[in-house]
Amino acid sequence: MAKRLIEVFTAGCSVCEDAVRQVKDLACDNCEVVVYDLNKKCDTLEWEEKAKAYGVKSVPAVAINKKLVDYCMNNSIDIETLKAAGLGK
Repeated sequence: MAKRLIEVFTAGCSVCEDAVRQVKDLACDNCEVVVYDLNKKCDTLEWEEKAKAYGVKSVPAVAINKKLVDYCMNNSIDIETLKAAGLGK
């Protein structure tokens, strides 16, 4: 069984780091958490392209299995919405 891909988009700030910690704390063995700090440019522009493709408008933002979690549209972390989307299951 493939692991659930959890992608966290951040700006490297303390608010984002708190969100990353919460996501990692909730993640289970079936979750693969990848963090993209959009302030640190990658050579291939992969992170920026993913953020644009997923519709990331603000950070922190979380995508689960390549789909931006709905709460991210409202600019705040919502743990229950993350759980409902599959984090930690």
